[in-house]
Amino acid sequence: MKFPKVMRTYCPKCNKHTVHEVEMVKKKSRRTMAQGQRRFNRKLKGYGSFPRPQPDYEKSTKKIDLRYKCTVCGKKHMRGQGWRAKKFEFVKK
Repeated sequence: MKFPKVMRTYCPKCNKHTVHEVEMVKKKSRRTMAQGQRRFNRKLKGYGSFPRPQPDYEKSTKKIDLRYKCTVCGKKHMRGQGWRAKKFEFVKK
């Protein structure tokens, strides 16, 4: 999928449409020692499928998260949810 590196879109801080630079961000690492994660791991121990099955494979496509940086105010924001794509590249307009 080809996506523009620079595009005009809405800036929530400026409260109007401005030119934004687009960058792809990596997923953050999981908080393995968080209380909720420890509780979830304890619940999974010894179960075959409940509360949810453990995936034994990795998905072939990763979700793409984009961050938009306003060229006027410099504020960065996310817009919508990510989507899956096998190939992703930025193009100049």
